[in-house]
Amino acid sequence: MRAEVRTPDAPAAIGPYSQGMRFTGEGLVMTAGQLGMDPQSGALVAGGIGPECERALKNLRAVLQAAGSGMDRVVKVTVFLADMGEFAEMNGVYERFFEAPFPARSAFQVAALPKGGRVEIEALAVSG
Repeated sequence: MRAEVRTPDAPAAIGPYSQGMRFTGEGLVMTAGQLGMDPQSGALVAGGIGPECERALKNLRAVLQAAGSGMDRVVKVTVFLADMGEFAEMNGVYERFFEAPFPARSAFQVAALPKGGRVEIEALAVSG
């Protein structure tokens, strides 16, 4: 059975998608990509890749918590970057949110992200 994950502690979906989906029978949580958007204003945080990455990861954590999961239960992360030249700065922020053993991860440079964002991060986690 699938159930929508929704929390006011992460930005509302800006299109026809859910913040996350929980598959109760399988114990899986899949999040939508999280941008560096302030949950209250819906605007990207100022300051570039570092602050955007931190806010995106906080938003990701909020969605996971709303689903009964957490950052320590993440098994796979996908990171989308507007500029691969910002990978090292993103990585420095990213490593503060996870502990070893780190989740599997892929990172891609994309042509553009919604709202002109510098980074978008999605995750697959186990619930419980």
